[in-house]
Amino acid sequence: MSIVLGIFISNGGVPKQAVESAEITKHGVVGDSQADTKHHGGEMRAVCVLENEVLTKLQGEGHPIMPGSTGENILVQGFNLAIGKTFKIGTVELEVMSAATPCKTISESFTNGDFNRISNKKHPGDTRWYCRVINPGIINKSV
Repeated sequence: MSIVLGIFISNGGVPKQAVESAEITKHGVVGDSQADTKHHGGEMRAVCVLENEVLTKLQGEGHPIMPGSTGENILVQGFNLAIGKTFKIGTVELEVMSAATPCKTISESFTNGDFNRISNKKHPGDTRWYCRVINPGIINKSV
């Protein structure tokens, strides 16, 4: 079963704070902004998604990662995401465009500051995904 475990926003930076629901537009999550718009945001990187399977794997390795701590907007489970995949959360439809390149601002989520642990180049699939919005709307936390 595919579910939304968390929705996160911030005024820029991490960690992002949990909200129960959010409006998703072609430009991103309403109420969320990025401090570094050169590397984050825009229509091809409107929403950042992390799979819970990756989060729990990293926690199992001893990393202090928590929901929202790596700048993701949505924490999902059961979607099996990859570049090019489209998926729906309620009426909102997203398409995975690229892996999100990790940076030093999320280093506190990793043992010894090893933020490259979620580099898709070094650890394929263990990453956050940037998505474009095909169909905007409102999303709600599933649990």
